[in-house]
Amino acid sequence: MPGFLLHTGAVMNCTHGIPAQIPPVQPRVLVGGQPVATMASLITVAGCPFTVPGPKPQPCLTVKWLMPAARVLVMGQPALVQPAPGPGQGLCLSPEQAPNGPPLVVFMQPRVFAT
Repeated sequence: MPGFLLHTGAVMNCTHGIPAQIPPVQPRVLVGGQPVATMASLITVAGCPFTVPGPKPQPCLTVKWLMPAARVLVMGQPALVQPAPGPGQGLCLSPEQAPNGPPLVVFMQPRVFAT
């Protein structure tokens, strides 16, 4: 999937509007002075209030990216890409790994495009 490389400074929210954090996992490849995110990145969400009827808490804890770059590897891992701001190419997951919907990518670097 072609798109702009995501980096640790990208602004991403879970399905319910809570900010997600992309921690740096590799120090070598930078865009805009920040490390590029790869499939090895564990994107986390803290403080999501989502519950299902019962009430049973099902907060978003992690974001699993589904469509990385096909031809760009960073230290052996596919880079995370996003074609444009909007719904992300991944799923927000609860502690039980139940999908809660796609993350929303609000901002990413607009210069480096990968396929």
